[in-house]
Amino acid sequence: MTTFAELGLAPDILRALDEMGYATPTPIQEQVIPLALQGGDILGAAQTGTGKTAAFALPLLQRLLPFANTGTSPAKHPIRALILTPTRELAIQVEESVKAYCKHIPLRSLVVYGGVSINTQIPILKTGVEILVATPGRLLDHVQNKTLMLNQVNTLVLDEADRMLDMGFMPDLKRIVALLPAQRVNMMFSATFPEEIRKLADTILNQPTFIEVARNATAVTVTQVVHPVHHERKRQLLTHLIKTRDLKQVLVFTGTKLGCNRLANELNKLGLHADAIHGDKTQQERIKALDAFKAGTLRVLVATDVAARGIDIEALPFVVNYDLPHNAEDYVHRIGRTGRAGIKGEAISLVSESETRYLKDIEKLIGTALEPTIVPGFEPGVADVPAYESRPPRTERPAERSAERPVERVVTPAIERSAPRGQRPASRDALFDSPYVPSAAPAAAPAASRQPSRKPVAALFRSPVKPESTEQ
Repeated sequence: MTTFAELGLAPDILRALDEMGYATPTPIQEQVIPLALQGGDILGAAQTGTGKTAAFALPLLQRLLPFANTGTSPAKHPIRALILTPTRELAIQVEESVKAYCKHIPLRSLVVYGGVSINTQIPILKTGVEILVATPGRLLDHVQNKTLMLNQVNTLVLDEADRMLDMGFMPDLKRIVALLPAQRVNMMFSATFPEEIRKLADTILNQPTFIEVARNATAVTVTQVVHPVHHERKRQLLTHLIKTRDLKQVLVFTGTKLGCNRLANELNKLGLHADAIHGDKTQQERIKALDAFKAGTLRVLVATDVAARGIDIEALPFVVNYDLPHNAEDYVHRIGRTGRAGIKGEAISLVSESETRYLKDIEKLIGTALEPTIVPGFEPGVADVPAYESRPPRTERPAERSAERPVERVVTPAIERSAPRGQRPASRDALFDSPYVPSAAPAAAPAASRQPSRKPVAALFRSPVKPESTEQ
């Protein structure tokens, strides 16, 4: 079995890895690190949870060792490595890993992302950092404000490149690459490789080495469970599973932001401490919810796919697909939040009738048939009776009788109504049977009392003009 020491890493890096409990490299690390140490471009195909952060970060740090120093001048700490990620959560996660790996190396790192004030990031940039982890939009904000320079970058890393394209970052990536020196090492990692990714790789990478490890595969440490259920009973089934199994630290994925908020609110009403994170939440709100979830004070965290590739929680036990993703690759990213670092986890999917086609796409992608398990009382074809149908029939309230003579309604039997008009019996309603009698005409008013009609007259009254004084 290969060790990190056999990969040629420096003693200070090995010391940090040993303190973190990392003994042997993962397959992606074992293949990428030696090639990256030689300085060649790399195009990696790997899913989340395979250890690709260390695969590009460790050789990156070793290549920067000659520039490590303890000087205080910002000129001695220019940006030499740029790591781009699609989401804030992933950027924070990557920078935390980089900081842990270079614990015994005098190299500075910083993460910049949107959603927070740019003024809090500028003072740190002015002191100088060698490794910058950023989201594309916020990086261009700093470029426009001239608060950083990229003319000394010698290593570029694009993490989750396919996700960047999905989020519309292609124009931003082209602008950023144009600001970098032509001579540099490039590493690009992606879970999928559509035509746009290949075109991007052709424009950025220089004769890259293609490495593919566990692409579109799920970890063997993750137990995948499928529960068919009627779409109207998903929330009830989720609540039932959490309460009956006493599940703690449950990460639930929904398809929309509105559904994310709604589910979190409904779970809170049922006594399950829950919170939601999605793209419309501020960064402070997202960090607060994520920290509470990591600490165990928050039982359920409801999230959209924006968080699927950025949440790194040690020993996360449960992931629930409340809504199946329309993109099969997103399923792999979601359940990749659990079963990490060799620790077992469970991925539960609640599948309604309309989502069976998405389930088939997932099974085709991962190459595994997922056996459905029906929870008693939550059969897929049975829905709850709506609240308005479960109410007792409304009884007619007796009409209030006024002091006036009540009006009696005469109902004609159906047999009489169906008879021909000429054969129908005469009406029995005296009011309608009586002949019409015109009412007496009102008496004419006396001629003397008649008032001649007058047309309305509009008059404009003008205030008198005071004569000017003749006094000098």
